[in-house]
Amino acid sequence: MPAADADDVPAGDAIDLLLAGRYPDPETGAPLAAEARAVVIEDDLDGAEVELIARLGLGPRLAVIADVDTAAALGDRVARALGSRFAVQSIVIDRAPLADAVTLDRLLAAVDPLSDAVVAVGAGTLNDLSKLVARALGVPQVVFATAPSMNGYTSVSASIVEGGIKRSVRTSTPLGVFFDLRVLASAPARLIRAGLGDSLCRPTAQADWWLAHRLLGRPYRAAPFALLAADEAAVLAEPAALVAGDRAALRHLVRLLVLSGFGMTICGGSYPASQGEHLLTHHVTMAAPHGLPHTLHGEEVGVCTVAMARLQQAVLALDRAPALRASAVTRAEVLARFGPVTGEACWRELAPKLLDDARAEALSARLAGVWDALRAEIAAFALPAATVEATLAAAGAPAAAADLGWPAAVLVAALRHAREIRDRYTFLDLVADAPAAQAAAQAARRYG
Repeated sequence: MPAADADDVPAGDAIDLLLAGRYPDPETGAPLAAEARAVVIEDDLDGAEVELIARLGLGPRLAVIADVDTAAALGDRVARALGSRFAVQSIVIDRAPLADAVTLDRLLAAVDPLSDAVVAVGAGTLNDLSKLVARALGVPQVVFATAPSMNGYTSVSASIVEGGIKRSVRTSTPLGVFFDLRVLASAPARLIRAGLGDSLCRPTAQADWWLAHRLLGRPYRAAPFALLAADEAAVLAEPAALVAGDRAALRHLVRLLVLSGFGMTICGGSYPASQGEHLLTHHVTMAAPHGLPHTLHGEEVGVCTVAMARLQQAVLALDRAPALRASAVTRAEVLARFGPVTGEACWRELAPKLLDDARAEALSARLAGVWDALRAEIAAFALPAATVEATLAAAGAPAAAADLGWPAAVLVAALRHAREIRDRYTFLDLVADAPAAQAAAQAARRYG
């Protein structure tokens, strides 16, 4: 089965069990461990910063990295506190930095190469950049979070834009991850809503991964989803409480994001938390026209999760398995869409997924043989698109393309072509190569 039954989810706190190396894999019973040494989620960590870092034994020289906004929210406090015991180099970069090669090079030039550890104070981009700096220096990283806005705090990878393509780079999980709920509750509501959006992709990502497992025999793990079950239920029950400053609700969201990151690390990749819905967001970033409003990654994920859930629902409503045909897309078309450099990179990702007549026939037969079971299996863990949409709306988060200021055509183009940017098989591929699935998905389109 794609996920553990509720009775099979291990007793005890999942984070504590992972940190102790005693979380039993739901499928094998083997103990699973987190690479982090400490995850601390408390109502207030003011005054505890030095002890939290000292316990990790990182060494005396620390590079504390923040941006203008995260420095004001928490970074100045952290640097000042750590300066009482450690040699601290405080680096504050411009607000809203980009995780790209230029920014990374500037940071590497600024950071003392003799630093014993990197201390990030921020959220998504700051965490990614700090992971990459720590990787380049060969030192550990820790992070003090400033917003519950994404699930990358505890993951083993960092995102960076290179050559026009957003890609994941394998780094290391931070040794310590610290969440001061008082600081997080004071974060802009938009960042909290982004964290909700990023967390809601679990069912669509799980459905895509399970499809690839059943149809193509790709490896699949149940553990990442078992980890999330309890906290996901709590977040779904009270989404409005997140932006009302409710500490208990925020704690559940933080735990959900932390455990999602650990799930990716356990799998050695982003499979359980990044599938078709993330391909849609990446396509918009790469191919959308200039002039779109600035949007946060988690906001985009929430909207694209609704679209992906609607697409999956429509396809799975078919009584018969859709028959696949040979892929029609050509290298020339991909290069025309993305340009010669980015297009070549996309073609290398896409080519292994393309079907000729023989492979299409073989996969059609395999899909027909598992179709009824596949529909039932996904129904057991999926969330209806309407539930995802309502959850986002209850928290005041964007739930449709129009809420982000995206013309419908931007999302339509992503649904057609996002599969071309990565060698990851999802329902987007099934729809592209199966006329019946394509017709069902088109009939279900509603982007608002």
